[in-house]
Amino acid sequence: MKYRTIFLSDIHLGTPGCQADLLLDFLNRHEAAQYYLVGDIVDAWRIRRKGFLWPQAHNDVVQALLEKAHGGARIYLIPGNHDEFLRSYLGTHFGGIEVCRSADFTAADGKRYLVTHGDQFDSVVVNARWLAHLGDRAYDFMLWLNTHVNRARHLWGGQYWSLSKWAKHQVKQAVNFISEYEAVLSAEAKRGGYDGVICGHIHSAAIRDLDGIAYVNTGDWVESCTAVVELEDGRLALIDWEHTARKARNRDRARRARRRQRQLENV
Repeated sequence: MKYRTIFLSDIHLGTPGCQADLLLDFLNRHEAAQYYLVGDIVDAWRIRRKGFLWPQAHNDVVQALLEKAHGGARIYLIPGNHDEFLRSYLGTHFGGIEVCRSADFTAADGKRYLVTHGDQFDSVVVNARWLAHLGDRAYDFMLWLNTHVNRARHLWGGQYWSLSKWAKHQVKQAVNFISEYEAVLSAEAKRGGYDGVICGHIHSAAIRDLDGIAYVNTGDWVESCTAVVELEDGRLALIDWEHTARKARNRDRARRARRRQRQLENV
């Protein structure tokens, strides 16, 4: 598929939870004239805490992005809190990928969007970094537990289930935090005269109108595997690639089952 723009965030390369294979599949099947990498692309927090982890699939993702840049696509990288070391390189180009603090994006329909990771509007990250790091460790444990839960579910044919996503929607404080985060980001966009804001950070993909401002969150590539794309007319759409890939796998299983059934009938 070809789009005008693709927005990705919270890939967390360098962590076991990063679903790099799914992202690589997405990148191989989708093209755009420009890409915005909206923070937490590399997880330096995890690398500093537990050492360097860089599977081949993670390297393949970087290579795929560099190839797109070399092919003429414009790629902007906006650092987040997990890859904040890149904020020391604002204005620098790495293989055609430009590092910038935030971006002013104008869609084909003329609407202007503030593009920012969003961590600077998270009071925990700004005012209590120790608590943010503690929460990050708890999140790592939840992802580890989620992997084992899904292995067990797979044995009896269950579909992928996100423990951390479920927890966010069950815990009232987490739901309130997400709502407050959305409101604060939308208010910032309104103050800047923008029509909307495109962000990441909280791993909760969404496209919604908040008091006349378009709130767009790209989600992540740890739990949900989502991206936001700009269509030719300037409209923004959310792609759930994990859901799409799961449907394709189910179709393949069904085709194989029908083929085996026909073979048995012809014996």
